[in-house]
Amino acid sequence: MQKMSSYKKLIYFTLLLIILVYSIQVLNIVRFPSQIDIIKGDSRNLNIFFPFSLEIMEESNEIVKFNDDSRDRLSIGLRNSYSLEPTNNGIANLKFKFLGIFSVRNIKVNVVNQTYVVPGGEAIGVKLNTKGVLVVATSEILGVDDKTYNPAKNAGIKVGDSITMIDGIKIKDADHVIQILNNIKSNKVKIEVERNNASFTTEVLPVKSKQDNSYRLGIWVRDKTAGIGTLTFYEPNTKKFGALGHAITDVDTGTLMKAENGEIMKAKVSSIEQGKKGSPGELRGMFFETDDVLGKIENNTAFGIYGTIYDENKMFKQKKALPIGLQSEIRLGKAHILANVEGDKVTEYEIEILKLEKQIVPQSKSMVIKITDERLKNKTGGIVQGMSGSPIIQNGKIIGAVTHVFVNDPTKGYGIYIEWMLREAGVYTNNNSDFAEGQ
Repeated sequence: MQKMSSYKKLIYFTLLLIILVYSIQVLNIVRFPSQIDIIKGDSRNLNIFFPFSLEIMEESNEIVKFNDDSRDRLSIGLRNSYSLEPTNNGIANLKFKFLGIFSVRNIKVNVVNQTYVVPGGEAIGVKLNTKGVLVVATSEILGVDDKTYNPAKNAGIKVGDSITMIDGIKIKDADHVIQILNNIKSNKVKIEVERNNASFTTEVLPVKSKQDNSYRLGIWVRDKTAGIGTLTFYEPNTKKFGALGHAITDVDTGTLMKAENGEIMKAKVSSIEQGKKGSPGELRGMFFETDDVLGKIENNTAFGIYGTIYDENKMFKQKKALPIGLQSEIRLGKAHILANVEGDKVTEYEIEILKLEKQIVPQSKSMVIKITDERLKNKTGGIVQGMSGSPIIQNGKIIGAVTHVFVNDPTKGYGIYIEWMLREAGVYTNNNSDFAEGQ
């Protein structure tokens, strides 16, 4: 009787183990990306556990196929290993099946050409002019009647808003706001405001300030910013560049500064404030706005700044383009970054990739990296402000860029996948404009 009880327990345990294994597999299939990218000429291995299998839809046979060792079939083995080989550009449709009969879900395979970009690593000066003016604070105004007013706040204007037009006049800068208000004087004005990518119009009655007899709205604004960053890549065919890997935000509000225009310039690193636990370090540099202008900034996004290079010979003439590596090609372990932490010299430093995130939509924190090169740790203490945008290279391919530092451990930080930056720059081939929509 005791033996029978032990036998039943073994059976129950085995069944539970099988259920657990296949529950995990079902979850993996459900969470599998709705679309995966493969570079034409490369391959992609997918491991699917029995009783699930993978099938290429008939209309997609000209775009992707299984190699000879992984034909479309249902194996009685525990694991089926499929090797996808792209043959032509386009979107291929694949289907997960249960027992080779029942469809579980569909996925798409996006076959794209290999993209080559010139790696950066150079320190650049960044000068950005905002779209309109950014509200960084609201304040009370003492009017000529000795009463206090806060017209902007009462009209619903908040810190972080961008004022783009006043009475139909496009705002150029902070001085332009004062000029318009003093021309209109005490009449109500219509103000167009942008907030969280949406626009609205409100009416405000300017107040004449007792302090200087000027008409004011009761706001403090900012119309430009400047600083040091790192160039990530340059794409020779389109002349597009990408840098930083994260947004330029306002120092006071943390709001993404919408770019009206701007430029990047050659810069030189003059000194370094080393990073320490609890205190991020910083590269200090210098650049001259009238000299060595490299290109114009067209977009400031959550994933970096992007624009067009004026003259590639100023920086890229002697540099070799490298292929990009998609996130499916990246591996944990050794890699390198290109960084400029002294003068205008770009040096290769060793890092280790500690963690990779599976991302189906663009995010800035794609991987966790650690600086392992003693030369860089001795100079900077690790990752410091100004190094954002330093390209990450593994196995001869550009796979991403440095974006953030861990405040409590400056030797560690985050990186972004290069494919997200290339999409933002508009140079990455994607056959599906609705990539991962709704996921």
